[in-house]
Amino acid sequence: MTVLQLCANRWWTGSADPVIRLVKGLEARGHRALLALIPGDRFEVKAREAGIEPLAGLSLEARFHPAAMIRDVLRLRRLIRRERVDVVHVHHSHDHWLGVMSRGGAALVRTFHNQRAVRGPWPSMWLYRQSDALIAVSRQIEERCRLLGLDPARVFRVGGVVDLARFTACANGKEVRAELGLGAGPVIGSVARLAHNRGQELLIQGFQRLLGDFPEARLLLVGKGEARPKLEAMVRERALGPRVLFTGYRDADLPAVLQALDVFVLMAAGSDESCRAALEAMAAGRPVIATRLGALPETIVHGGTGLLVDDERPESVEAALRAVVGDPALARAMGEAGRRRAEETFSPARHAADVEAIYLGVLSRRAPSP
Repeated sequence: MTVLQLCANRWWTGSADPVIRLVKGLEARGHRALLALIPGDRFEVKAREAGIEPLAGLSLEARFHPAAMIRDVLRLRRLIRRERVDVVHVHHSHDHWLGVMSRGGAALVRTFHNQRAVRGPWPSMWLYRQSDALIAVSRQIEERCRLLGLDPARVFRVGGVVDLARFTACANGKEVRAELGLGAGPVIGSVARLAHNRGQELLIQGFQRLLGDFPEARLLLVGKGEARPKLEAMVRERALGPRVLFTGYRDADLPAVLQALDVFVLMAAGSDESCRAALEAMAAGRPVIATRLGALPETIVHGGTGLLVDDERPESVEAALRAVVGDPALARAMGEAGRRRAEETFSPARHAADVEAIYLGVLSRRAPSP
């Protein structure tokens, strides 16, 4: 089977990592997987690092450029015929339109990576109904598809995926602890864009309440974003000084950063509703504390792989932190359970097998009757 992944993304966020994991997973299952993306940025770099050679000659520019779109459609039509593509799998609205206009006899599959992507106006609904299958990465997205009246027989749920080989316990967290001067106390960390809707203010408030009983605790905020100056001012105003560290964006050594943590915290689901940051922490064997937003409740097993916070009160965050930080044996057990769950439920092999089954089902339904 030959599958073409169209992904009008240039950043290393949202759909990017799941698409790379899917391409590699399909190849491991013996299929031919092609990838087209917006060239010249982080997504392309990461694809090449994974051993994927993106298709050349396509712009996939999501902004309205009629001439570029026409060129892409014509080139895709030729490519789909020449390469005998069986399935065109799209991940964003722009590449969905390209897929509809260029697919020829190939099946068309769309993945919704967040709820915002599922829109109700008639042009979007028409687009969805041209698809042979629609994949939701969370129950909430699946439910939104149902509420919009999309054919339930064409809607499937396939959860997130994580690079298990990268996020292992072999990474050296001691070097990161030494670099940042963290000492021997408990280290709490969060990896997320520093933005007003990511909940870092709530985490800082909950962390501050914890310090009375755990004065040696440290909080790492890993990431970059427009909210950093405001968050730094908040830390200064609360005299938290060296107890809260802003590490900036960490990518190459992210597995080691996660190993340096005792507890991982995620206060919002982020741009990728399959909650990649939480999955990576689980793959690294870290207990995860999270809110009940997006797909987090179906990712984290409350009391098993971590704890879910029921509301947005600092005292609730503090209580969850205290329960895990104050019981190292529980933290270790949760981290080990998280790694097992990542291996059993969110592995690239399982993800590729689940998507492959959808492709085969679609192709079987489209096959002419004998």
